[in-house]
Amino acid sequence: MSSDNLETRSLLDELRDFEKGGLFDLGHPLLNRIAASFVKAAGIGAIQAVSREGYFTAIEGSGLESPGGVTEVTIGGKKQRFPDLKGESSRKSLEALVKSTGKESLQWGLAAGIYSGLTYGLKEARGAHDWKNSAVAGAVTGMAMALTSEDPSHEQIVQCAITGAAISTAANLLTGIF
Repeated sequence: MSSDNLETRSLLDELRDFEKGGLFDLGHPLLNRIAASFVKAAGIGAIQAVSREGYFTAIEGSGLESPGGVTEVTIGGKKQRFPDLKGESSRKSLEALVKSTGKESLQWGLAAGIYSGLTYGLKEARGAHDWKNSAVAGAVTGMAMALTSEDPSHEQIVQCAITGAAISTAANLLTGIF
């Protein structure tokens, strides 16, 4: 492309090229897929964490806050508390929001990157994309997610692996039916 053509390209042209080329070009389709999945899911995780904080802020403002004045959220059947979100200053609350958003983004991105990379790698290694690839990728992703929790136990790791395998296998088997 000439430099003259680069100056006349519109934002719409750039977005069209972006859709064709993907989010990243790291030199290998596996790396591209992992990175793109990580970034997309991390963005979703950040949006989810910020929207959860918005919800708790609205509840607090309406006077319907949880007993004891501590903001609670249930994740994975376990109540997690964010006491600093109601900090003495807005700076302390903002720091807690950024910290929880970063952690949530990392967890979502990790899950998506691992799952996407494993399904792609297994498809390339086995020559087929079927429920077996999904089960293995889901189990490994579930284990990785369990290991990111505060105090992972053996039981929690096994439960998350089974849950991940079951959900990803069901999603693979139901693809095309609905």
